[in-house]
Amino acid sequence: MKLWQKDKTSKKEVETFTIGRDPEFDLILAPFDVTGSMAHAIMLASINLLTAEELEVLKKGLKEIRQEIAEGRFSIAPGVEDVHSQVEFLLTERYGDVGKKLHSGRSRNDQVLVDLKLYYRQAIRQTMEEVEKLFALLLRLAEKHKGDLMPGYTHTQLAMPSSFGLWFGSLAEGLAEDMYLWQAAYALVNRNPLGSAAGYGSSFPLNRTLTTELLGFADMHYNVLNAQNSRGKTEKSLSFAMAATAGTLNRLATDAILFMNQHFGFIRFPDELTTGSSIMPHKKNPDVFELVRAKTNQIQSYPQTITLLLTNLSTGYHRDLQLLKETIFPAFEQLRDCLSITQLMLENISVQKELLEDEKYAYLFSVEEVNRLVLEGMPFRDAYKKVGLDIENRQFSPGKRVHHTHEGSIGNLCLNEIQQKMEGITIDFKPVLDAEERLWKD
Repeated sequence: MKLWQKDKTSKKEVETFTIGRDPEFDLILAPFDVTGSMAHAIMLASINLLTAEELEVLKKGLKEIRQEIAEGRFSIAPGVEDVHSQVEFLLTERYGDVGKKLHSGRSRNDQVLVDLKLYYRQAIRQTMEEVEKLFALLLRLAEKHKGDLMPGYTHTQLAMPSSFGLWFGSLAEGLAEDMYLWQAAYALVNRNPLGSAAGYGSSFPLNRTLTTELLGFADMHYNVLNAQNSRGKTEKSLSFAMAATAGTLNRLATDAILFMNQHFGFIRFPDELTTGSSIMPHKKNPDVFELVRAKTNQIQSYPQTITLLLTNLSTGYHRDLQLLKETIFPAFEQLRDCLSITQLMLENISVQKELLEDEKYAYLFSVEEVNRLVLEGMPFRDAYKKVGLDIENRQFSPGKRVHHTHEGSIGNLCLNEIQQKMEGITIDFKPVLDAEERLWKD
């Protein structure tokens, strides 16, 4: 039986096709569904659509279901369309007609929107915890290896001296700057759509300000039609934030794969973090980083996937939007897995010191020699020409010391400033956590 069903049922093939993968995602949304329902029930009582006694019954029932979800005892029964229906059926089965009153003033459209917003807030928080751990590790590695030189490349060709500290620090600052997109996505996520119903509001005198406060939203989507139109727009913003962080991880993974290669030999990992070959006994394959590279490439494709899902949708709800969950939900899991495994790898990294003592890296110091001559008074273009001719005539014999002092260079990594950048653009989750605690406290 469906909440919307009258006297006829859908043909089985239609039902199977339209439900799709929703049951598995609805189990993920279950704790957020009861949280939204708790706030909605309190609001209904505040406008006298529930008596105080009915509210207490619903609060008791919702707390029971919440506990069952936490303990893994909640499931969606065969024939029940979705998590919203299951919660309502359980309340009605256990407590009678009061369970049927909970849906007053809302539609499954705004109900699932609230569920998604609450889920996204938690998923962002969990992702940010992994980002911050990896960021802190990268800063520690940058400080530890700030004096260990390595080759720098442009066009994948030897270019100028770099350092492991510069490399690790660049990745740390990249993660920090990705936070700008997470901030923007979170700002859109943290808006209350409850009360928009099917997208056209309600004739009930709903108190949307109250549910906004109860659920810890920073603000609401005021226009009820815009609230419905935010579905898809929210996911697109999330996908760009995830793609940004995935891009930083992708660069790290690609570098690590190259640097592990025997022709480079810049970094090493313990045998237990690499894989072998069934035929070549010497192999130590970078499978972890290859899979991080592949998974982050998948994540970077999701903005396009979501954009195409939203193409040509007119104003209002469309069933097309259901498919957004099939992209966004796994993407969060993929990204957190990549962040976590990358941290494990870097916690066990070993870097090769004294790399640039090898003569094959001598030309890396050509710019250092040009700059030395300029500091001694020679015009830059003349110094450039002289060093170039020395190289062509095999008369180039540079010193191999690097003295870079400006902000962000090898000798001045600005790690404190990068730390401050991250601290300046992190997201404050405390209001949300406090609101949830208050909601379930009494």
